[in-house]
Amino acid sequence: MVKSRLEQPDNTHGALLDGFPRTAAQAIALSEMLAGLNEKIKSVPYIAVPENILIDRLSGRWTCRAGGHVYHSLFNPPRVAGICDADGSELYQRDDDKPETVANRIQVFTRQTEPLIDYYRKLGILVEIDGTLPIEMVTGDLMKAVAG
Repeated sequence: MVKSRLEQPDNTHGALLDGFPRTAAQAIALSEMLAGLNEKIKSVPYIAVPENILIDRLSGRWTCRAGGHVYHSLFNPPRVAGICDADGSELYQRDDDKPETVANRIQVFTRQTEPLIDYYRKLGILVEIDGTLPIEMVTGDLMKAVAG
C-alpha cells in the first residue's frame, strides 16, 4: 500500500510519512522498497519532549459533559475549575486522558520506538527537534528538517 501511494505523481518531490514505520524491521523494509524505486529517506524528524512534560500536556484535557467543549488545565483552563464556561455543565476527564494512562502509553511508545530511533540515528538521518521550545520554533525546526 505504501509503495503504491509513493508511486503516485503527487509524490515526485517526496512524501512525509507520519506514524510509519513504527519498528526497525518496518524501517528496513521501507528502505529496501525505496531503493527499488531509486529513492531513499532523506531525514527523519524526531520531536523530543521529556516524559514529564508530555504527561502534563496530554493529561490536561477536560471535556464538557453537555456540549463537548474542550479545556486544558494548563493551556486553556475554564474560568471556574470543573465548570464549562459555555454552558455551566460539569467537566470530566476521559480515562485515556488521565495521567496514569498517559504515562503507560508513553512507556509503551518509548519501548517500541527506541530501536527505531537508534536505527535512524546510526544511519545519520535522525533530526532531533527540541519539542519543549515554543511552537513557532518547533514548527520552524520541523520545516527545516523535512526540507532536507
